[in-house]
Amino acid sequence: MEEQIIGIMGAIPQEVDGIIAILEEKTAITIGNRTYYQGRLGKQNVVVVYSRIGKVAASATASALLLRFNVSEIIFIGVAGGIAPHIEVGDVVVARDLIQYDMDVSPLRPKYEIPLLQKTYFETNTTRSTQVIQQIERFLSPEVLCAKISADELDKFAIKQPKVYFGTIASGDQFFSTDQQKENLQQALPQVLCVEMEGAAVAQICYEYNIPCSVIRTISDKANQEASFSFESFVQQISQVYGQEIMEQLFQ
Repeated sequence: MEEQIIGIMGAIPQEVDGIIAILEEKTAITIGNRTYYQGRLGKQNVVVVYSRIGKVAASATASALLLRFNVSEIIFIGVAGGIAPHIEVGDVVVARDLIQYDMDVSPLRPKYEIPLLQKTYFETNTTRSTQVIQQIERFLSPEVLCAKISADELDKFAIKQPKVYFGTIASGDQFFSTDQQKENLQQALPQVLCVEMEGAAVAQICYEYNIPCSVIRTISDKANQEASFSFESFVQQISQVYGQEIMEQLFQ
């Protein structure tokens, strides 16, 4: 029986560089201006790649993982802006389902529904998501987190008791950096926990190819006026560690 390969994606280098750094038996191949790193993560064969930002870039990359590397599952890991009031910087949201908040062909079809698929929410793989949540809870425990990230860096982002949540993530081709954007989305889709630019597109591709999908998002900012400052420094100092630790523990 052929060994299964898992695709691991992030939108930008900082989201997957930590994972690439710990790959064993690593080789690289460039296709369509993207470098795909093949190797082993613990006992698991993986292909790790950063897709570039946005739904089109992520969809193209997910398709290549499926068609060129024959992955049996895709995990997307990266950062997101917190939308729900209780979501704080440093928390992690694991997607239960995902929606494209900028999809609107009404009145032809209901707002947010994907044309021809007659589907609005794309569900993730419950089994994998449960495993991921368990590993994140372990990583976010004070004794582990403080051993991996310095107290000064945690204080810089006011990360005190980060939590993991399982719920709805919204994706669209827009970086949220104003309270107005945030409020508009909260009013339209009050169940959304966080917002990003790729996950729902990857989930749609996985749905159409009938393979499992998981999306893991570390909250880098509150999707408001401070987002651009928070995002840049957070991805450099915090999210890379989160991603590396979560994936390493998942496949150890």
